[in-house]
Amino acid sequence: MSFQTTESTKEEFRKYLEKSGVIDQLTRVLVGLYEEPEKPNNAIDFIKKYLGSPTDIDVEKLKIEYEKLKDENIRLNKQVDDL
Repeated sequence: MSFQTTESTKEEFRKYLEKSGVIDQLTRVLVGLYEEPEKPNNAIDFIKKYLGSPTDIDVEKLKIEYEKLKDENIRLNKQVDDL
C-alpha cells in the first residue's frame, strides 16, 4: 500500500513539473550546457545565467539591507500612527 502511495505521489509531482514547464526548461538548460563547445568551470553559474538569474548577488548584504529597511518601515509606520 505504501508503495502505491509513494508512486502516485511521485507521479503527481512529475505531472506538476511537466504542467508548469519546469521539465522543458531544465531540458533546454541541460541541452544548452551539453552543446556548449567549451564547458564552463562552474556549471551552476552557467545554469543560473541561462535561466536569467544574476550570479554576482551578495545574499548576506541583501539580508542586512532588508532588515534595515524593515526596521525603518516599522519606525515610519509608528510615526504615521502617532499623527
